[in-house]
Amino acid sequence: MNTKAIYAACLFAALNICTLSARAEADVSEKTYTYGTQLDIKKVVSLKQDPSATCGVVDAQLTYLDSHNKTQVLDYRKISDSCNADN
Repeated sequence: MNTKAIYAACLFAALNICTLSARAEADVSEKTYTYGTQLDIKKVVSLKQDPSATCGVVDAQLTYLDSHNKTQVLDYRKISDSCNADN
């Protein structure tokens, strides 16, 4: 009978951990950059862009922490890194 209680407690703890991680992901605010967007960037977490072998405009994404340490995601468009060799 004691073993059942331990298993139940472990299952409950595992479910709570999964729920907390799902809530943390839900706190991420995603927006698309437009001219004049006010940015509150404390720390850049990551920069990503769509792969492109040719020079052109690609979709990119900036993940950062704002001044309240909340994770923010900003979608924007940029010139591909492949264009650097064309200069």
